[in-house]
Amino acid sequence: MQKTPFLAAASVAALLALGACGNEVQDVSLNQYDPQAQALQNAAPVQLPPSITASRTYRCADNSLIYVDFYNNNTAQIRTSQEGMPTILTAAGGNPPYTAAGYSVSANAETVRITAPGKNNVSCRT
Repeated sequence: MQKTPFLAAASVAALLALGACGNEVQDVSLNQYDPQAQALQNAAPVQLPPSITASRTYRCADNSLIYVDFYNNNTAQIRTSQEGMPTILTAAGGNPPYTAAGYSVSANAETVRITAPGKNNVSCRT
């Protein structure tokens, strides 16, 4: 079976199809009316959400695990289980300890002291 006549016919059909394309130039203008242009000019600058500076898993003296994510805006999120609900802690004036009602993390370090419900100032390390 010879494929040459089929390929030749396909090539001719493709050339005819391309020849039918017009050479019209489309005018694309970037100065079209934008209904949100004024609102965007008057909008406040976008502020990015805080980024994680460190994410640490601590093993405490009572053999429990505590998960803490430290952020660049002097806050931290603490979880007492890996999939648990996080609690936001804040470092007053940007200086540790990070605290919230019933919670405290002494610093963003490899060895810390943590207070949480059921844990009273226990020593933990990464």
